[in-house]
Amino acid sequence: MRKRTRRAALLAALLAAGPSNAIAQPSAATRPAQASSAINIPFETYKLPNGLTVILSVDRTVPRVAVDVWYHVGSKNEKPGRTGFAHMFEHVMFTGSGNVPYGYHDRFTEGVGGFNNGSTNNDRTNYYEVVPSNYLETALWMEADRMGFLLEKLDEAKFVAQRDIVQNERRQGIDNQPYGRAFEIIASQLLDDSHPYSWPVVGYMSDLQKATVDDVKEFFRLYYAPNNATIAIVGDFNPAQVKAWVTKYFGDLKRGAPIVRPTVKPVTLAAEKRVTFEDRVQVPRLQVAWPTVGTDSDDDRVLDIVSAILSGPRTARLTKALVFDAQSAANVGAFQASSENYGFYMVQVTPRPGHSLTALETAMDSVIERLKRDGPTADEMTKATVGAEFGFVSGLENTLNKAETLLSGSVFKGDPGYFKRDYAAIKAVTAADVKRVANKYFTAGRVVLSIVPQGKLDQAAKPEASKKVTVAGDGARYVVEGK
Repeated sequence: MRKRTRRAALLAALLAAGPSNAIAQPSAATRPAQASSAINIPFETYKLPNGLTVILSVDRTVPRVAVDVWYHVGSKNEKPGRTGFAHMFEHVMFTGSGNVPYGYHDRFTEGVGGFNNGSTNNDRTNYYEVVPSNYLETALWMEADRMGFLLEKLDEAKFVAQRDIVQNERRQGIDNQPYGRAFEIIASQLLDDSHPYSWPVVGYMSDLQKATVDDVKEFFRLYYAPNNATIAIVGDFNPAQVKAWVTKYFGDLKRGAPIVRPTVKPVTLAAEKRVTFEDRVQVPRLQVAWPTVGTDSDDDRVLDIVSAILSGPRTARLTKALVFDAQSAANVGAFQASSENYGFYMVQVTPRPGHSLTALETAMDSVIERLKRDGPTADEMTKATVGAEFGFVSGLENTLNKAETLLSGSVFKGDPGYFKRDYAAIKAVTAADVKRVANKYFTAGRVVLSIVPQGKLDQAAKPEASKKVTVAGDGARYVVEGK
């Protein structure tokens, strides 16, 4: 089974907090970030006639090379009632293609000292190999073969086997996981059922069950074509030789049909929604979510800095107040969950014995209101931004991470070199930005979810104001009682 990764909140767990005086600086929103020359990844990019975008970046530090292919398709490109297709192909793409038998991806990567994998999220699917330099041509051949000839070997038996694996992955990761339904429930309250980000990446069980091999073949033909793909090759190689190989293996693949991207409207809530879900857990948990923005907004970076100020080390505001000072929470987390065109901000608190979710919510709100009123301190800003810079730069230490950085800029921003502007923007975040963003998004329009042990509805935060939410019979919807 292939590992599915979720977009990590890179900055959410970085250093934060310490007593100092609040500072005021000009807002970063009033001074556009300039590209920074402090970091650099040399690269060149070009496009084949069939639409495939190619990024080359030579790094001869070690005799190794990463081949990373991004398809600009994720769960948001699916339709209601037809969810989970993008993630299903993450599995199907490893079952063999026209000229590469099943198991050969592992043989030609892990078998020679490298590795391979793939991942799916709301916005993109990727497949990658990291291999010794002398196996680069083989890696390119394998990726081209499954881009052009996967469907030659996809039959009913293979499809059903992978569908069963994905269904079991959903059981393990969501349906039978303590607190596993939390993100789906929150999405159901933040978004309507037709919103492209309202369904989970893994899909709903009922949708997976009724999917056919012809359904997923149609999905593949549209989205897994060269004109919807970008390949980054990073490491120890000869550019002229690689260009010849790319043309040889990818050049004759046919361009796909034009793709219409879904329209994603900004999300706001007019008022607070309070729901309670009974789960097979021993300890209740409070999860509060506000609709925010995606990575297509500059505020996304500021919200990551807010996360570093609120949670993480023992001096972070929520961690200090709830876990160490009051000792009312076993743990607390705060993070910005961002996709390309949509995001939400989450605060999650698990109580210690003898402490209620109602009291924890009140304490949490008090900490956030102080941040909105006074803004961060100088020391908090220094620790958060320096930590963010360190996290950004250290993430570029290996070839695969460099490839991912170049691909992210290319696919989502139209510029593989966008990392320079991104890095400069992180450094430009000010205390004024943090205060502005906190006041803009931490409003009354939020979802307050209490997950409680079965039969313990009274353990919810403000139980008298919270409505019970249940799973509908098809498992693809959540129903709020009394709504």
